[in-house]
Amino acid sequence: MWDFVSGLVAMGFLVAGLFFLKFWRRTADPLFALFALAFWVLAINEAIIAFAQLALEERTWLYLLRLVAFSLILVAILWKNRRA
Repeated sequence: MWDFVSGLVAMGFLVAGLFFLKFWRRTADPLFALFALAFWVLAINEAIIAFAQLALEERTWLYLLRLVAFSLILVAILWKNRRA
């Protein structure tokens, strides 16, 4: 059951990334490109959780992927506000 839910969450992250990619193509604003990239990193994280069948003790390195994704979002927001 949890694998199915992880797959759904990964699909949701992929769709969100596609929406941000669409907005980036319309506006050419790097904020949307970085958001798309961050959501795709989160989708990769969830896909690894679903397909790798790792024990809970072996999943700690996956937090680095989440850190990368949230850092991308933070950098995008700070860069957008700095340019203004």
